[in-house]
Amino acid sequence: MYKHDMPLFDRIDLLAALGLLTRFPVIVDSDRAMARGAASAWAYPLVGVIIGVILAAATALMLWVGLPSGVVAGLVLALSVILTGAMHEDGLADAADGLWGGWTPARRLEIMKDSHIGVYGVCAIALSLLLRFLALAGIVSLGAYWVVFIAVGALSRSAMVVLMATLPNARDGGLSKSVGRPPTATAWIAVVIALVVTVVSGYPLLIIVAGLTALACGLIARSKIGGQTGDILGATQQVTEIATLIAVLTMLA
Repeated sequence: MYKHDMPLFDRIDLLAALGLLTRFPVIVDSDRAMARGAASAWAYPLVGVIIGVILAAATALMLWVGLPSGVVAGLVLALSVILTGAMHEDGLADAADGLWGGWTPARRLEIMKDSHIGVYGVCAIALSLLLRFLALAGIVSLGAYWVVFIAVGALSRSAMVVLMATLPNARDGGLSKSVGRPPTATAWIAVVIALVVTVVSGYPLLIIVAGLTALACGLIARSKIGGQTGDILGATQQVTEIATLIAVLTMLA
């Protein structure tokens, strides 16, 4: 949990965020990272920037060797899943199963905690992969992938921080509860980082799209389970990424 006398920044924050949100082999002082908890959430958009740079560089390399845009899009999507360990996809599947598979908040949370995947989860994952693939294929073919991948990576992960800070934990345990809730200042830093990255990218309208998407995810979570969980945060990242990718494709069309 965050302590009020804790400084806003620590040099371990980016490593802690990378260790939590990706499968990068980073070496982190686990005790220090756990002590920071949600205070390191300001670095989540920077993790999105790093992932975006890697995906864009891989895209450039694959196009350089002559692969068609559709194949490149599929491989980039696979690389994205590998880099994050399918963490956000797992959250999306669990959230879809729980939010729409149960009739009460308690039952929804119980379903979300179950490791088995149901029909809602399967459909959510299938639709997420399909929509992202189609959007990525269009963006890659139009050559706008560098700034887009970076901006979308930052925005979709700042949306997670906003929900962490504004919604209560829906259950007493779980990943989100263990990380804690970031203070308002931490959430604002994450948002500002994402805003700056997006404005510099040349797609400021994505800020509105991401904001409205995160708001919708937050309202649904509050209505269905009374707050947020790690699964809700992962689902929010996925839905925000899909919405912003489609928005970019619409702008470029």
